[in-house]
Amino acid sequence: QLVESGGGLVQAGGPLTPSCASSGGFFSRFSMAWFRQAPGKERELVAVASSSGVATYYANSVKGRFTISRDNAKNMLYLQMNSLKPEDTAIYYCAATNYGTRFKVDDYAYWGQGTQVTVSS
Repeated sequence: QLVESGGGLVQAGGPLTPSCASSGGFFSRFSMAWFRQAPGKERELVAVASSSGVATYYANSVKGRFTISRDNAKNMLYLQMNSLKPEDTAIYYCAATNYGTRFKVDDYAYWGQGTQVTVSS
């Protein structure tokens, strides 16, 4: 089970760090990702972390502003978001896959319920 928290309303330029808690004993074996979905748009990849957290990948739209990290001892995933823009407004989902580092929605079998992030201009 994946449970996101830490979303909210923030002014443009500000920071926010959603987190994702995983229950169960296999967290460290899974690649983890953050996706987001804005109203009327398809769900899109934001960032991916390999099972160890050593390898990370970012969508071009967030590269240099967002940082994905994980704490395998605590079964936690984080997304540090800086310099937020109104176009970052979306529901943010964490997702898990045990098929290695993947980049597509369909590659992820496990999803959280999402946390709303709203960036005001």
